[in-house]
Amino acid sequence: MRKRIVILLALILTNLYAQEDKKPELVDVEFSGNKSISTSELESIIASKESPGWISQFLNSFTSFGAEAVYFDSTLVPSDIANIKSFYWSNGFFKVDAKAESVIDTAANEASLHFIIREGPPFVFNSFQKNGLENVPDEFLDNVDGQVITDSTTRYSDLLVSNKIGLTINSLRDRGYMLIDTEPPTVNIDTSHNKVDIITDFNPGQRYVVSELRVNKTGVGSNLVEDKLLKGLVDVQPGSYYSYYALRRGQSRLYQTNLFTSALVTAITADTSGNYVPVVINTDVGLLHELSPEIILNNEDNAFNLGLGIGFQRKNFLGDARKLTVSASSAAQSITDFLSTASLHDTTIYGYADARVVVDQQFLFGRPINTTLETYITFQKRKLEYNARIYGTKLSFDFELPQHTYITSLIAYMNWENSKYVFRDQYILRGIESYYTRQMGTDITVNLDSLTQQINKTSTSNNAVIGVEIGANRSNDLLFPTRGYTLSILLEDGNTLPYLATKIGGGNFNNPRYYKVLFSTSGYLPFYNSKSKSAFGVKFKTGYIKAYGGDKFDIPLNQRFYSGGSNSIRGWRTRELVPDNYGMKLPDNPTSEEIESIFLRGIVPGGFFMMEGSLETRNRLTGIIGSALFVDFGNTWNNYTDFRFDGVAVAAGFGLRLYSEFAPIRVDFGFKIYDPQDRRNFFGKKILQETFQFHLGIGEAF
Repeated sequence: MRKRIVILLALILTNLYAQEDKKPELVDVEFSGNKSISTSELESIIASKESPGWISQFLNSFTSFGAEAVYFDSTLVPSDIANIKSFYWSNGFFKVDAKAESVIDTAANEASLHFIIREGPPFVFNSFQKNGLENVPDEFLDNVDGQVITDSTTRYSDLLVSNKIGLTINSLRDRGYMLIDTEPPTVNIDTSHNKVDIITDFNPGQRYVVSELRVNKTGVGSNLVEDKLLKGLVDVQPGSYYSYYALRRGQSRLYQTNLFTSALVTAITADTSGNYVPVVINTDVGLLHELSPEIILNNEDNAFNLGLGIGFQRKNFLGDARKLTVSASSAAQSITDFLSTASLHDTTIYGYADARVVVDQQFLFGRPINTTLETYITFQKRKLEYNARIYGTKLSFDFELPQHTYITSLIAYMNWENSKYVFRDQYILRGIESYYTRQMGTDITVNLDSLTQQINKTSTSNNAVIGVEIGANRSNDLLFPTRGYTLSILLEDGNTLPYLATKIGGGNFNNPRYYKVLFSTSGYLPFYNSKSKSAFGVKFKTGYIKAYGGDKFDIPLNQRFYSGGSNSIRGWRTRELVPDNYGMKLPDNPTSEEIESIFLRGIVPGGFFMMEGSLETRNRLTGIIGSALFVDFGNTWNNYTDFRFDGVAVAAGFGLRLYSEFAPIRVDFGFKIYDPQDRRNFFGKKILQETFQFHLGIGEAF
């Protein structure tokens, strides 16, 4: 027993001595005086890191989550000061001074570190001199000069200099100067006037011309694809000046055909002769027939869809890299209902089934216009609303735009479709009750059940649309943008072409003629520093549909606007926010014919004016895990004149993100903060039963 006590005392004493030798935990790292450079940026460049909180340390003690404690190391401080000064110098503060003070609490065995910075005045660009370009044509230099910073009010930055030199190199490389090179720039600092002069020596070399196109093919389908086809897709002509952009564009076209498992278009610099260089197309051709099952995960109709599909693809169909795709798919638009009752015969299930045949090709009349012709039939089932059958055909043209254009996408299309809707009794009854409740209070004297059974519940229409969609993506990343913005404008005209054809033939045309405008934009604001894995985004979207011939209530459902859902206002279910006022005027005791002619088309959901917006902060927690906080607002109306601020629905919530390799997978929890249909105080409602909505989605909401 005495031996055990001695061993225990020895262990305790050993632990106490170990604690005495243990470095203090670095619980606080502060910066002061950094007016121009954010604290988060400075924290990212120093080696002394603030210790994580106790929760993170506790999780790390028995899992792979969280982080270990960080201890103060005084030997790191001098290098941290040097890194801070160097970072300031690279951003135009050449008179910066920095020092550090540390405080150690021996009782708590904790330390704090304080960096004190005196930035000094910022240095600005005075001139940007380019040497060695005397033999480059003036028109090329004019283009280069427009890309190089010479503004005397712009603060110096190493990154700006590097970017502008890179732009100059890329611009001349696309104009034949394949081997252009440059020496590191000389930076002359004028400390008297706080200005910087940049001198860069370029060596453009010869201006190269493409001598020939060579083709190397491998793979199981290599003998089924002609060399002529590959050369036509790349579209680099012998005798033209070398252009790195043209080679990249040709390589992108090869991948778009889906014919190749790998494709590379490059110049053979080792085979240059004088100022001529050959270009080689290296491809590995895969199977030309492909049968592929798929699991469907998408956000169609602003709802998460889960389902199955299968597709057959015939590549190089009839030559010219044409592609034939035959596919079929089916999905449910509520994952919880789908998993609990996987039967489309159940009225609580809503989803769709779709079959289509698609033919697309990269060129049209020798021009790089991606042309797609598709024929489809779709069956939709809305929860307690209607069943629909829609079939049609669509011809679209996706234009390849030149380099350095503001617009990044331009798609024109023509679409004809026939739609048939069969409405459910519950849906019609709910609409009639809602109408009479608004007009007459709760005293409904008509026999609603009898009227519902008598009227025709089917609506059929034809619709022919011509449209164009124009987009500009100026964000810095497709999957996780943190800076920049996007713009999109959709313009459509409905039924003008068949109306003109009918008039020429002397017939009658009864379908509505209308136009549709939809504008959307998103921006990513610099709330976080440029190196952060966080983003703050805003979205605004508005649309208007105007019937200039016929009745707007005869416009098909799938052409109207809806709000609510995982990509819309996340406190509501998909398509739940529709106009409350349907513009109906019924007599006190209507007949079934009056309801059928007036009410049935008015009860159809969807608005003709829409406005939506969102604010969202996205923050990476660790690795591939992220979080989000958001506020969404908006609604749909029958006309822009019906818009009222107290009719704008507002939702707020939070979400989690899993950033997979192909797209973010997100879970959002939305709450109705302000409901125009139920204006009770938010805290006076049952939170989960009356305000909460769960969404699962693919990709970010915007």
